[in-house]
Amino acid sequence: MASATKASESPESTTKPVAHRGLSSKLPSPTIHGWLKDMMLIREFEIRCAQAYQQAKIGGFCHLYIGQEACAVGTINAVNADDPVITAYRDHGHALARGMDPGACMAEMFGKSTGCAKGKGGSMHMFDRPNWLFGGHGIVGAQTALGAGLAFAARYEWEVLKKAVTRPDGTPADPGENIPAKKKVCLCYLGDGALNQGVLHEAMNLAGLWDLPVIYIVENNRYSMGTSIERGTTMAHDLRAKGAAYGIESLRIEEDEGLDILRLYDKFRPFAEECRDKQRPGFVDLHTYRYQGHSMSDPQKYRTKDEVEAVKQKDSIDQLALYCMNERKSLSEEQFIAMQREVKEAVARAIKFAEESPIPDISELYTDVYANPMKNLSPTREYAHGAKNPLL
Repeated sequence: MASATKASESPESTTKPVAHRGLSSKLPSPTIHGWLKDMMLIREFEIRCAQAYQQAKIGGFCHLYIGQEACAVGTINAVNADDPVITAYRDHGHALARGMDPGACMAEMFGKSTGCAKGKGGSMHMFDRPNWLFGGHGIVGAQTALGAGLAFAARYEWEVLKKAVTRPDGTPADPGENIPAKKKVCLCYLGDGALNQGVLHEAMNLAGLWDLPVIYIVENNRYSMGTSIERGTTMAHDLRAKGAAYGIESLRIEEDEGLDILRLYDKFRPFAEECRDKQRPGFVDLHTYRYQGHSMSDPQKYRTKDEVEAVKQKDSIDQLALYCMNERKSLSEEQFIAMQREVKEAVARAIKFAEESPIPDISELYTDVYANPMKNLSPTREYAHGAKNPLL
């Protein structure tokens, strides 16, 4: 399941093993095994989403994260659980890496009322307030301005209010509660296709001007839809120039590092902590690769099968599994197969839950549309706040 390997086989890779001596080498094995399991969960989840889409159980757009698992898992695990995260529409991986229940995620894919947005968002709009995930967003680049806003709110709490208005579990604090504010960083993900959206440059200008602790992470998978980055973006050979234009410290993570979660973590963690400590923005050009097309309808005529297969030889899941088995010697082949089985069962349960869940009632068209519904806002119905999803 890890890539081309069967469940009864151990992973294979033609990549020469890299000795890991960084921060990740000091982490306990259960933590590393958790990362491996999370990446496997995302991979299996996306594979089953593709199948469900082909069976017409999932409608609308569907953008899969297969191949990029190390991006979300490596960066999200490098920050705190209550640091805000916001991303674009290729968002299932981030939701699962952040801790969303697979059932709530799959039910949202199926457009069911038990989904994280009660079936009203679908594939592109995964939200999980308790896990500080402020959504996938369907408008290219829209999340970059919101990311700056989340960073502004976090810094305002710490610097001006000197107390948090939200509890660590994501629920609003009572007026009398005195929860000490702390320094935070917001992770704001975007694809390389969003680099040319005006809103990103407006947001980066403000972030640089006001020292907002937002880290813009470009998941650089070489292609914005079907256009190679070199054909559509200036300074494609070194995107750090984009951050430098706004006085923002920038970091480049090469593809070999972006597909190796340990090296990715070792490079990103100190950068994120410096952004947190100094309360300043950051810009990361994180090289990765998606195995599938931009969306389920993509014929992928802009790249060769040989190119895709060459990257698969450096598969992030295989690399981490081999590291745990051979270098750490903390995971046996039997344990790895058992982990695969556990992940498959979890996703199977999520699909069953989604299939058996009801479709949203027509009344949901009028719930959670406005934060503060005004009287007589709609000539036909009253707007209301809907029930919370118990899985979240």
